[in-house]
Amino acid sequence: MIVQYHKAALTAGLVLAISLTLSCSGDGDDNPPATGISSSGGGGGPSSSGVSSSGGSSSSSGGGSSSGTGSSSSFGSSSSSGGGDIPIAGCPDAVTGSNSLTCGGKTYATVEIGGKIWMKENLNYNAVGSKCGDASTNTLKDENTAACDTYGRLYNWSAAMALPSKCNSALSTSDTDCAIGTPNHRGICPSGWHIPSNAEWDALYRSADGTSGTDSPYSSPTAGKHLKAQDGWTDCGPSGSGKDYLCEDTKAFAALPGGFGYSDGYFSNVGDIGYWWSSSEYDANSAYYRGMNYHYEDAYWDYNDKSYLSSVRCLQDSP
Repeated sequence: MIVQYHKAALTAGLVLAISLTLSCSGDGDDNPPATGISSSGGGGGPSSSGVSSSGGSSSSSGGGSSSGTGSSSSFGSSSSSGGGDIPIAGCPDAVTGSNSLTCGGKTYATVEIGGKIWMKENLNYNAVGSKCGDASTNTLKDENTAACDTYGRLYNWSAAMALPSKCNSALSTSDTDCAIGTPNHRGICPSGWHIPSNAEWDALYRSADGTSGTDSPYSSPTAGKHLKAQDGWTDCGPSGSGKDYLCEDTKAFAALPGGFGYSDGYFSNVGDIGYWWSSSEYDANSAYYRGMNYHYEDAYWDYNDKSYLSSVRCLQDSP
């Protein structure tokens, strides 16, 4: 990296400008160069490595890709101000069929559970701020990887919500640019679909475990077993498969463990853990997600820093 320092001295009406160019391996101070997406701090999941208001979306003032090549132009346009960039509205060219959804050139299977129509695949739409995990290097990349082919892309919260990256550190109720649409916030989902809220995830869990109730957010001790895909999880499969853990997929939701991304570009736990964003916020820096692990039968909720990257499932708007 080439860093330029400029000094100016004003004496007796004469301006003396001195430019000094230094070659260095850092960013001009004692901090190491950024290796990935900048973080917005806070949260209740994996620990973040830094704090920045620019979140994790692509902008020239934020971090680049983990490969050092910067953001791919295929993500869409974003400003260089690091906070005012607005991702494209959502997966384009949506066509909803009887058991399928096509958008962005890809067709997804869908399934009805509890009277609601869900995507039964993780979204794999190359939107602003999205990344692909590279399991061979444990890094996030702009370009497509084998992990994306199977598990879909990962998105920070503002990218999933199709909001400016500053919304990774601002409540939707305190900044009009960060407003969440109610009852259905489309985000990067195709037209007629939206990012599920806490209440909608709760309803899915209860449909899977056969319980009823009104407490929210809701964790289920058995819903994970019924929602996890029979293949694609570490040592997990249906009864009689010889696997140590149960992935029965009795509801045909086919949950797949895309792992998660850290704000510094680190990628982890593909095949072991699935995290899916909700449209519900915990606080200015954090939002609720839903999770499942390969070796547990439960399906739970928690909240993470909005700059972390998780999977997305879309839910069809109610008629």
